[in-house]
Amino acid sequence: MPWWSWIVIWIALVALSLLFFGVLGVRLFRQFMATVKELGEAGERFSTFASSPLTSGSAAVHVGAVGSNGDDAGNGAGPYAEPGAAVFAPPALMRHDYHASKIARQEARRLRRIRRKAERGQPQALRDIDLR
Repeated sequence: MPWWSWIVIWIALVALSLLFFGVLGVRLFRQFMATVKELGEAGERFSTFASSPLTSGSAAVHVGAVGSNGDDAGNGAGPYAEPGAAVFAPPALMRHDYHASKIARQEARRLRRIRRKAERGQPQALRDIDLR
């Protein structure tokens, strides 16, 4: 093998490695730009949230709102928080809202049970008719 073939082999290896690193660099740059674009879109989407979280007075509690077929009528109405707003709210407020909505759901179930038993003429349980 002549001496100049080694030079050609090394030039080809260096050229291929530069081409490989160039392709990797372009691919990395495109992924970085896509990430920056998604971060910008996420920033715009999250900037539309209310600056202050909901207070306990604005929590939607629909105890008596029951539709004609037995399910809640207020499932799409009311002052609900935007999805993801709980991330920025204080934990004590979220805990209070969770417990308040849990009690409201229990009360709504109890009222539906009382109404259903009254319609069927069934006897009421004392725990259902006990006023709280």
